[in-house]
Amino acid sequence: MTPQSEEIATGWLVKAGLRPTRQRVALAELLVGDGKHRHVTAESLFEAAKTSGAAVSLATVYNTLRAFCDAGVLQEITVDGSKSYFDTNTHDHPHFFWEDEARLTDAPSDQLVIQRLPDAPDGVEIASVDVVIRLRKI
Repeated sequence: MTPQSEEIATGWLVKAGLRPTRQRVALAELLVGDGKHRHVTAESLFEAAKTSGAAVSLATVYNTLRAFCDAGVLQEITVDGSKSYFDTNTHDHPHFFWEDEARLTDAPSDQLVIQRLPDAPDGVEIASVDVVIRLRKI
């Protein structure tokens, strides 16, 4: 990590209204410190944190990812009903899920056309639409 990546991470947290604790900054650096978008699981972020020397528990990673989602700076994408990925790109966009590699990547938004959604039941509104396109080698 560099002073610049720490500055980027701290700014990201402050802009989201989150207190930049040592552990949050360490995890934010891994997520956005280089200015690139990424998809992580709690487990992959925990491993990256251990490798970087950050002293965080897996429970802290889960709690921090939840706080980041609640603040709107991460988007959670659930795959298989039990596996969650966290995306630093919070704009609406589709994803490819590479089944053979258990990996999530962005899919080209400009190639996706959704012409009509079903009407929401009375008393509720559609909050978002998640598009995950599953891929497997043939």
